[in-house]
Amino acid sequence: MASNSQKADKNRNKSKKMENEASENPPLPDKTDLAPSEDSQSLFKTEPLEKILNEISKEINNLLSKYADTISARIALDSSYVQELDEILKEARAIEKHLKQKREKLKQRFTVIANSLQS
Repeated sequence: MASNSQKADKNRNKSKKMENEASENPPLPDKTDLAPSEDSQSLFKTEPLEKILNEISKEINNLLSKYADTISARIALDSSYVQELDEILKEARAIEKHLKQKREKLKQRFTVIANSLQS
């Protein structure tokens, strides 16, 4: 009888150990039941990523286009300024030449007047 009670005690100890282990390490749920497989997850992630990249690409192209338009307008404006400055410079040179000619004529007149006064 003593051996039967010892066996019963051992069986109880084993069952307690199993219960303790079970409570410490609960069974993990099957991943396939809770979430889609990795392949399908990667498909879900790639589609929005591609969409976002396409939108970003469109936005970058739009900004680059606006930048190019702004640069073109600025170049045209700068070019018109250069042309305008060239015209002003030509006009200033023409005026300078005209004034030098006037000065020479005045010198000649004063020389004639001075000569006539001296005689």
